[in-house]
Amino acid sequence: MSKVFTRIGREIAMAVKEGGVDPNYNSRLRMVIQNAKAANMPKANVESAIKKASSKDAENYDEIVYEGYAPHGIAVMVETATNNTNRTVSNIRAIFSKCGGSLGISGSVKNIFSRKGIFKVKTEGLDLEMLELELIDHGLEQMQAEDEHVVLQTQFEDYGAMQKALEERHIEVDSAELVRLPTFFKSLNEHEVEDVIKLIEKLEEDDDVVNVFHNMDMSE
Repeated sequence: MSKVFTRIGREIAMAVKEGGVDPNYNSRLRMVIQNAKAANMPKANVESAIKKASSKDAENYDEIVYEGYAPHGIAVMVETATNNTNRTVSNIRAIFSKCGGSLGISGSVKNIFSRKGIFKVKTEGLDLEMLELELIDHGLEQMQAEDEHVVLQTQFEDYGAMQKALEERHIEVDSAELVRLPTFFKSLNEHEVEDVIKLIEKLEEDDDVVNVFHNMDMSE
């Protein structure tokens, strides 16, 4: 849990750097606060992170995306937030190498993924058919029921419009994120899957890593 809170703290720092401390005027900060709430991060911790991010002694984090291949030709994109790029690239390269993968150059697998906005809202009290019709005009691409929630998908460019549309309708968002969805998946056998999962887990253990995306078929 502490690791999750640390990553959220870095995301808050970057959001504040980009758009200021007021979530009413900073959609990215609103997103991070929503996700902090979903992760049960105490409100006091969130407020402290915002205050720290706006101070003159705030650490400066850069967002860097690394691309490469896991074993068996699986494409991987790694989103990081770092205050030391030399350390981060060294660690990421070492993990790829030790796990039988290879770190690529910028753009090597980017075309395999599409950036999307994903919102998860509770279905209670919602007319889903009406909601779907209304949100199409705000960039809704896909809507899928999932237990007590409904998952809304938009293009990356429509993320802000969807967030605003949900806020105007007073629909509480449980979580919101920007993801990289593969345009195609690659199937592997059981032993090959284990090789890829080992790499992914090692990447996710690194303190500078925020998200890891891949195109391995996980449906089986």
